[in-house]
Amino acid sequence: MNLRVLVVDDTIMYRKVVGDILAEMPGVEVVGTANNGRIALTRIASLKPDLITLDVEMPVMDGLETLQEIQKNHPDVGAIMLSSWTKRGSDITMKALELGAFDFIPKPDAEAMQANVQLLKGALLPRIKAFAKRLELKLLLKQTVRPSGAASPAAPKPVVTTAAPSRRTGKSKAVAIGISTGGPNALTKMLPQLPRLGVPIFVVQHMPPVFTKSLAESLDAKCQYEVREAEHNETVRPDVIYIAPGGKHMRVAAGQGGTKVIQITDDPPENNCKPAVDYMFRSVAREYGALSTGVIMTGMGGDGTLGLRVLKSFGAVTIGQDEESCVVYGMPKMAAEAGVVDVVAPLQSIASEIVRTVR
Repeated sequence: MNLRVLVVDDTIMYRKVVGDILAEMPGVEVVGTANNGRIALTRIASLKPDLITLDVEMPVMDGLETLQEIQKNHPDVGAIMLSSWTKRGSDITMKALELGAFDFIPKPDAEAMQANVQLLKGALLPRIKAFAKRLELKLLLKQTVRPSGAASPAAPKPVVTTAAPSRRTGKSKAVAIGISTGGPNALTKMLPQLPRLGVPIFVVQHMPPVFTKSLAESLDAKCQYEVREAEHNETVRPDVIYIAPGGKHMRVAAGQGGTKVIQITDDPPENNCKPAVDYMFRSVAREYGALSTGVIMTGMGGDGTLGLRVLKSFGAVTIGQDEESCVVYGMPKMAAEAGVVDVVAPLQSIASEIVRTVR
């Protein structure tokens, strides 16, 4: 079956460009367009889309208000947000992702129109493929649902997945987390569960500039930890969560008097990512060795697997999110298949697994 998509944007140009890009994709059917959220809501019932591309900033009803109504009345319809690079656009986008939007795409701002079209195409294609795969998995799960009246299955428990888990002695002095598609929603659920543990937490969330600042501000309001976008050469402190700034790499380095400092660099992308999880994981392995915890969570691609291999070679404990709770089971899957994950855990158990490694 074709993936049915409704394109919602207040500008004719973006409706046309996004619609044309989607129409060229095999297995995708553009079922309609709308120029604001209110009109989109009236068309969902008749057009029955599986997915909506949803502009963040629109008159009459903006993307966030529209998403809230969709989730209330049409919970099976997914959304990919299209956002401007403004602070307001990034703040609204972050709220949408925390509510459960599948992903977002910043609207390109190249001078040449054709360059913008190619950037949009390159961003849309992998997200559409990932959403279609997720939808297929959900349909398969529905077909195998337990009969009415059957006992509910027990809550999933973490399982050891490597033959030789870490045999280190001592507690973790740092936690490093790599995450991508589905990250803001997952982090919003997981990080507030963490008590203050007296250790720093380093997070690479694949995002462009501006958006990581909004993510840090949003999480800071919800967590017991202080959450901040990391700055170059700042001293690492306990009970702080450092978010790598979009468009830059983040690494940990040795400072004066036994301290650790954060370095923000403009080194080339790794795995087509900047910031890259592998880049950050390697530095944590170098600075904290066996006394660290590496966590890989929902996301497309394989960024983080090589970094986890380095962490594990030093004796660190490694944790991966399970398939069922991932928005996209890409990064954790590759790490698990490579044998560099000690524990596979559902999202609701990751915080307790982190606490276990520190305490």
